[in-house]
Amino acid sequence: MGNQPLIVLSEDSQRTSGKDAQSMNITAGKAVAESVRTTLGPKGMDKMLVSDAGDVVVTNDGVTILDEMDIEHPAANMIVEVAQTQEDEVGDGTTTSVVIAGELLAKAEDLLDQDIHATILAQGYRQAAEKAEEILEDIAIDVDEDDTEILESIAATAMTGKGAESAKDTLASLLVEAVQSVADDEGIDTDNVSVETVVGGSIDESELVEGVIVDKERVHENMPYSVEDANIALLDTAIEVKETELDAEVNVTDPDQLQQFLDQEEKQLKEMVDKLSEAGADVVFCQKGIDDMAQHYLAQEGIIAVRRAKKSDIKALSRSTGARIVSNVDDITAEDLGFAGSVSQKEIAGDERIFVEDVEDAKAVTLVLRGGTEHVVDEVERAVEDALGVVRVTLEDGQVVPGGGAPEAELSLGLRDYADSVGGREQLAIEAFADAIDVVPRTLAENAGLDPIDSLVDLRSQHDSGETSVGLDAYTGDIIDMEGEGVVEPLRVKTQAVESATEAAVMILRIDDVIAAGDLKGGGSDDDEDDAPGGPGGGMGGMGGGMGGMGGMGGAM
Repeated sequence: MGNQPLIVLSEDSQRTSGKDAQSMNITAGKAVAESVRTTLGPKGMDKMLVSDAGDVVVTNDGVTILDEMDIEHPAANMIVEVAQTQEDEVGDGTTTSVVIAGELLAKAEDLLDQDIHATILAQGYRQAAEKAEEILEDIAIDVDEDDTEILESIAATAMTGKGAESAKDTLASLLVEAVQSVADDEGIDTDNVSVETVVGGSIDESELVEGVIVDKERVHENMPYSVEDANIALLDTAIEVKETELDAEVNVTDPDQLQQFLDQEEKQLKEMVDKLSEAGADVVFCQKGIDDMAQHYLAQEGIIAVRRAKKSDIKALSRSTGARIVSNVDDITAEDLGFAGSVSQKEIAGDERIFVEDVEDAKAVTLVLRGGTEHVVDEVERAVEDALGVVRVTLEDGQVVPGGGAPEAELSLGLRDYADSVGGREQLAIEAFADAIDVVPRTLAENAGLDPIDSLVDLRSQHDSGETSVGLDAYTGDIIDMEGEGVVEPLRVKTQAVESATEAAVMILRIDDVIAAGDLKGGGSDDDEDDAPGGPGGGMGGMGGGMGGMGGMGGAM
């Protein structure tokens, strides 16, 4: 064979290995973290994301920004997954987790340049993450599920710096009331708190409906608009005459026979309505259709009826009113009915909807969020979703930590002490981890227009003297007692952020070979002639130039 090269990969494939691969992936991860870093904290800025179709999203919610951006680079996508995991598990802290992951990669890059092996770094980072969880649990504060004041503080903290901040106290009390309402023996499912958005009015005018709002109208004009002390029937079957499933053919020879058929149909429909009336139903929600003649009979009986209600609405009504979902109208009894103090059709932002409210001990409730424009309402909804998540997590775990960078300052100190007790090169990785965690208070200070070095020095000196709950007040620049100020967040927000950021950073660091079937350019133009495989330049392509890997969103960043 002589010196003839052996070609294993196809001509289109691109391979980057060794330090080049590590450098390329680290650059991608850092670029993602950098894109959301300025949104962190109460003074964080917003991003405007414009899609190819011209749709505009204005937000500072980390996971929304990363979801909306068209990120193609595989290593960058690993960092995006950190935010998604954080959102699914806790609902808040997405920006924190991504910023920590990016900083862990930046610190690792310095150590890789000093010839510290990636495996040693990975081992040190894992040890540091385990120790970090212990430190966080040590400083955690226990919360009782009936402590409404602390729960409201947690909700308000989650909304600070987002679109809902101007009315955070009003919304916080509504949120806590909502979550406490839907809590049951099986835990808390925030899906039972449905969120309705209304463009018009101000955020302060948002309200909590102890019950369900169904986005439908009554089916017949002659039905009453409202019923007080209503008995509610829920059907997942149609109020219609069943048709034969077989292809049957009926020959009619006499017009009277046709009339008999029609009379029989009417009689069956009348019997169905009579069954509902006898059971005592004042309101009927039907998941399927309601025949026109049945609508007429229901209106005669003074029963409000709604057809083609969503399955989710029927479930929520069942939880809220205590009604059983019935599959056969003939079987309905008074015991199957639920109860609500008021059922009425009202106009909300130009749409007619059915309000089922004044339900005692409702296990499904509705938050009506108002705002001046559609973008405001959307951002308020995102803030409320985050706050719902943190209140749920707090009620489940019963533990919180102070905010304002206090846990990170404590972690940084604790991990430096721990590093001294660890032998070998892992010690350097643990120290790097401690430095990386400092990024949170430093970024909080930067985003608030404060001097990050002065703020960090003040914070550290207070923590050194045993003040574990002091953090940075982004509004005044002072170091204050966060627990006393009511700035707290669930312990799980921090533990999950550290855990998922570490795992993503370790996974990226352990990659020393990237083999791509096509051109791995991070979403640059197809017409680019510079297809050179290899180092961060060729491999990352668009990433270098303002993160071109974000495709259509690149310009918006």
